[in-house]
Amino acid sequence: MRLFLSAASLVLLSLMTVLPVAAHANAFQAQELARLETNGLKSAGAKRLKSFVSAPKGAQGDVKFSQAWLDAQPKATGSAEWRCLAEALYFEARGETVKGQFAVAEVIKNRVKSGRFPGSFCGVINQGTGKKYQCQFTYTCDGHKEVIAEPMAFARVAKVAQYTIDGKVPPLTDGATHYHTTAVRPRWSQVYTRTTRIGVHLFYRHTWRSASN
Repeated sequence: MRLFLSAASLVLLSLMTVLPVAAHANAFQAQELARLETNGLKSAGAKRLKSFVSAPKGAQGDVKFSQAWLDAQPKATGSAEWRCLAEALYFEARGETVKGQFAVAEVIKNRVKSGRFPGSFCGVINQGTGKKYQCQFTYTCDGHKEVIAEPMAFARVAKVAQYTIDGKVPPLTDGATHYHTTAVRPRWSQVYTRTTRIGVHLFYRHTWRSASN
């Protein structure tokens, strides 16, 4: 006796034969992928895996404004630009808090980037040098020889300089380009925009005026 199957029956039979095979193949592929992933993770090693989920070393936010943190950082060395900034921090801010030292360094960096001052750290720091008391940083034109008599203090500010030049420090001064200690009150402080106070330093942003003003 012949069996006559309808079109719907044929489709149903085809699904019954194909779907189990496809499901089996998908399950096999999933197991194979899981096995390969597991082997790959094992071969990467724990140290490598940690780097996948850890923030890059030295990224902004890693900096801690404490002397203990600073002392734990590697010794800093660098270019002439780094040396200029490290010396400026030593003579201008070595008695400040670590955060205060980073803030002074930021002011100098802001000047370098502003377009209204020399375009290098050494240029900004030595602007006006040679004209007594007309320089931007007093230690460069006060007539006294610059002597680094505290090696430990210099080693610390050298690290501050390195982190600042490398761009690894979050903003602290809201774009300040000037600062002074609380012991003085220069005339320009009355017209510039004060942005913050950190330690014994007050920070200001220049109130630039255009010709139309």
